[in-house]
Parts: sequence; structure tokens; C-alpha cells
Amino acid sequence: MNKQVILVVEDEVQLQKLLKITLESSDYKVIIAGTGKEAVTLAASYSPDLVLLDIGLPDVSGQDVLLRIREWCDRGIIILSAQQNETDIVTALDNGANDYVTKPFRTAELLARIRSVLRKNGNAEQNPEYQFGNITVSFADRMVKRDGLPVKLTATEYNLLHLLIRNEGKVLTHRFLLKEVWGVGQQLETQYLRVFIGNLRKKLEENPNQPQHILTESGVGYRFV
Repeated sequence: MNKQVILVVEDEVQLQKLLKITLESSDYKVIIAGTGKEAVTLAASYSPDLVLLDIGLPDVSGQDVLLRIREWCDRGIIILSAQQNETDIVTALDNGANDYVTKPFRTAELLARIRSVLRKNGNAEQNPEYQFGNITVSFADRMVKRDGLPVKLTATEYNLLHLLIRNEGKVLTHRFLLKEVWGVGQQLETQYLRVFIGNLRKKLEENPNQPQHILTESGVGYRFV
């Protein structure tokens, strides 16, 4: 069985070594790039299954590298950043990143994020039904059931849930969700989103105040797990 290939784009040598050891011990093949230009070249040459991309690179912006790779590559990209600036994180996600991890990070969390991104998504397109917890979603008839009993969702609530499920594990920004569900011109109406996310949690989560599936990424957006 061929190993999955991960391209690590990181200029700090010690962190390169740590990531290489960590990922290889989890049976991934690792390729290292120390600059943005090298990253674009290696991404084109090796077509990695996933890219770990540091935003702060010595030659070009990691955001520019992300955009360059996204022009032709639809594989997973996880941002590694020492910057916890929400604007930078949101920009990276809007530019096509699947997820982000801030430095310093815990190895177990990083590996879990990698597995999540590598896992095949698109459940809403591939299977007639999707189940999480005690909830079953039937995509053919837009029916949602909890413990076998129908749950009444509005059209907007269903569309929002469908979008979250289709992007399982991926952080979706406020702007993205608002544009996809409410349309262009509504990207700043975050109060809409809070209300509808709250409604979905009340209807679908065991404990809406401590959700297990529709998670908040503070200041960034939401993630469905």
C-alpha cells in the first residue's frame, strides 16, 4: 500500500525535523520545503495528499503560496501559524485552506486534524443517508430524524446543515457560510448565522450549550464533526 504524501512547508529547521519524525512515525511519506517558491515547485512535482503550510515564510507570503497551489490542486491544506491573528486565519480559510493549527501545537491534535482532512468528504454527495449521534439525515427527501422521529427544520436550517455535513471536519468561515446559504451581499450579517446555528443545536445536539457536532471556531466560523 502506497504511503500518503505530506508536503511540509516550514522554514524553521528544528520544526522541520520534528514534523518529519512525527509524520513518518505515523506512516506518512514526508517532503520538506523551506521556502514558498520551493513549496510550489514540490507541490507540482509530487502532487501531495496534504500540505502543511507555514504562513510566515522567508521569501513570499504563505497566503500567496496557498493561492498558487489552490489554482490547480484540490488536495488538503492545513495552515501552520505562530500568528493567532483571526484576520490572517480567516483569510487563509477563505483562500482555500481546509484547516489551521497554531504554534505551538500538540502532536496528537495535529495528527487528528491531518486524519480528518485526509478522510474523504462529500458524504452528502456519495451516500443517500448520513448519520451522526442519534441523528439521521436523508438527502434524497431532505428528511432529518432524531431517534427515528422527524425533526422539523426550515429550508434555511436544512441548507445550512447540508453545507456543514458536506464539509465535515473543515472550518467554514462566517463569510463562506453566509454567502453559500444566504447569498452574495449577506457576508456581514453574522447575527443570521448565530441564530440559525443556535436553532440547529437546539434541535440536533444532546446538549445545545455543549455541542458535540456543530462546533464554534472562535472568531472564525464553525466546524462540523
